[in-house]
Amino acid sequence: MKLTRRNFLAWAGLSAVGAVACEGFGIRRGELDIQSPVRLPEDLVKGQDNWYATLCRNCPSGEGIVVRVMEGRAKKIQGNPQYPLNLGKHSARCEAGLQAVYHPDRIGGPLLRSGPRGSGHFSPIPWTGPLGPSGSSAPSAPSAIDILRRQLEARGDALLMVTEPMRGHLGMLVGRFAQALGGRHLGFEALDHNTYRTAVKGIFGQDILPDFDLANSRFLLSFGADFLSTWVSPTRWSLGYGEFRQGEGRERGSFYQVDSRFSMTAANADKWLPIRPGWEGYMALSLAYVIISEARQAPGVDVSALTGGRGAAILERFKPEALADQVFLADSMKGQAGAEIIRNLAREFAERRPSLAIGGGSAGAHTNGLFNLEAIYALNYLVGSVGSPGGIRLNPAGPLGGVPAAGQSGTLAEWLSVTDEIRDGRIRLLMLHDADPVYGLPESLRFQQALADADDLFIVSFTPFLDDTSAMADLILPDRVYLEDWGDDIPEPGPGHQVVGFQQPVVNPLHDLDPRSFPDILLTMAQELGKESELPWANYKQLLREGSDALFALNRGSIRAVSADGFWTQLLQRGGWWDEGQKGPQPVSPPDGLYGRIIAKAAEPQFPGLGLSGDTFYLAPFAHNTLLDGRNAHLPWLQAAPDPLTTITWQTWVEMNDGDARSLDVREGDIVLVESSRESFRALAYLTPAVPPGTVSVPLGGGRRNGSEFATGRPGRESSNVLRILEPSQVEGTGALAWAGTRVRLTRTGESVKVSKFEGIVRAVEIG
Repeated sequence: MKLTRRNFLAWAGLSAVGAVACEGFGIRRGELDIQSPVRLPEDLVKGQDNWYATLCRNCPSGEGIVVRVMEGRAKKIQGNPQYPLNLGKHSARCEAGLQAVYHPDRIGGPLLRSGPRGSGHFSPIPWTGPLGPSGSSAPSAPSAIDILRRQLEARGDALLMVTEPMRGHLGMLVGRFAQALGGRHLGFEALDHNTYRTAVKGIFGQDILPDFDLANSRFLLSFGADFLSTWVSPTRWSLGYGEFRQGEGRERGSFYQVDSRFSMTAANADKWLPIRPGWEGYMALSLAYVIISEARQAPGVDVSALTGGRGAAILERFKPEALADQVFLADSMKGQAGAEIIRNLAREFAERRPSLAIGGGSAGAHTNGLFNLEAIYALNYLVGSVGSPGGIRLNPAGPLGGVPAAGQSGTLAEWLSVTDEIRDGRIRLLMLHDADPVYGLPESLRFQQALADADDLFIVSFTPFLDDTSAMADLILPDRVYLEDWGDDIPEPGPGHQVVGFQQPVVNPLHDLDPRSFPDILLTMAQELGKESELPWANYKQLLREGSDALFALNRGSIRAVSADGFWTQLLQRGGWWDEGQKGPQPVSPPDGLYGRIIAKAAEPQFPGLGLSGDTFYLAPFAHNTLLDGRNAHLPWLQAAPDPLTTITWQTWVEMNDGDARSLDVREGDIVLVESSRESFRALAYLTPAVPPGTVSVPLGGGRRNGSEFATGRPGRESSNVLRILEPSQVEGTGALAWAGTRVRLTRTGESVKVSKFEGIVRAVEIG
């Protein structure tokens, strides 16, 4: 049945739950069987629960979860023990999916702007208007679907669709929809992985991000990647890290973290080496020099091919004695002591094979970030850890042709161009889904101002919650939250073999909410605009079923069924399909002359704006453990989850070194003005000896101006958006935002507040 105008409301009002109760998930018999639901008649309380397999969408990694449902209400989320990505484990972010369903600030129905753009004044309108005999809407009753159709008809060739980075069938659908109308699709992520992707392509020749076989490593060396907290796929890598540290019958692995911030990952390392921001690539080349000059490479490694026949001589200027004074922040690690640290680290990394070097996060977020990451990942070739156990595990392409297995996002260079196109009137229709560029882009781009000044621009936001960008919209169409909707995902990175996860609705929206499924609205519009040849599916579930049938036709993998219907049922029961026999390429040969190419990119990091004067500090922004880049700020469970290191909740803080704080006469809880050459914000000071001198760290996630009170209810001195003050500098070779390349000045404001933390009054003190 096509989603015609006449049946749109009728279809959308039907039960969304087409889920199949999953079985065999290791739930103990009798566990959590009896509960007393509030306001339910006594004769409806049967004390029985069902568990449904689906996917978590509160973070980009897409963990497999199972949801406990009683009497039509979702009660509990936990990891799906069968899903290969997370094997039954899950992050705190997954738990808060329940709050998204029952959140008091969800948008109940379509809203049309009724005041100046950005004023926050909206009026409710119906999804569809009254229908005449011919099926046309009455002209006197403007409706959301009518308005959207008219805007697409008039402006489709000047359309920009901005979404979260998308994989799977939704990514295919959105891309085809934009292309069919003559527009384009652009992904948005505040801390994008464009530089990491470019490095993976340059070093390993792969378009899909790799997995790390931590469980089978003996020595782990990480540069800047907070992989146990927020970087890329932390739940998966925490599983491997547990085996790395305490796997039965295995030697305990050793772990060094090279980072300019004392992160949660650094706190778990055997040794943390505080490096000067942006010098990670130089240190990696110094390690390579030691390995090659002392002939410590793995057997069979062709050093001559890697170095263009020059051997260690090509790396002569990166020898430890030449760099120790430059790469480390701590005075105790400079000079001869620093040189010995580098040499000993190189020897241990080369000898304790299988060893693994990874890099990401701040290491790739400087102007020389691409050089840094390429130098880091090239170390794996020297120790034979590419495509082998305990090393880099390359992932295969997805099993479904035409369905994207990698989520792409726009670079800062692209967003500068988009801002100009909005000002010039070349973009006249902006459609957004799960993306908040007003919040996530540096204020210096003046993206919000461009939206406000564009008189001929129409903005449509598909979102269940108001945010800073949807507050600028002309039309808001409430989307379903993920526990109410269909979907799928090809996880990136995968576990080294092919995986397709499936998301199914486990509950219906509450009776006073009237959301619609974003992909189904696109398919409805495609039909009404005559684009059925490009988008022929009746609804999104049918598209997913088509993908299921394609997997069934492969006749391999984790599901065996005699019919396509039986395959679909098992697919939903298990939460996905996977084939451990379909692995990525192995082994992989390094490009000839690799080190010559990397050295040609060697450059010191640049810090525009305030520069390197003595009264400024390196700014190290970092993704909040639960709020991430701010996408989860409306969920109170995640606001109240204490930061793993500081135990702070609900607030934005500035981590400062004790000595730096004394020189500024700053005490814990003092409000300081954090100022770049572009913008400034206020936040409370948190003092700790774990912060290297000359640096300050600030979490993302605070400072929202529009939306739920849980995200906006704190005053500006306690909740601030660090992204807005960043310098708009770009990573050379990728155009990505160099978000770790800003220096700031700190000034006391004379105000002070109590820090909302759990650690009490006893704090860490510097020893020695």
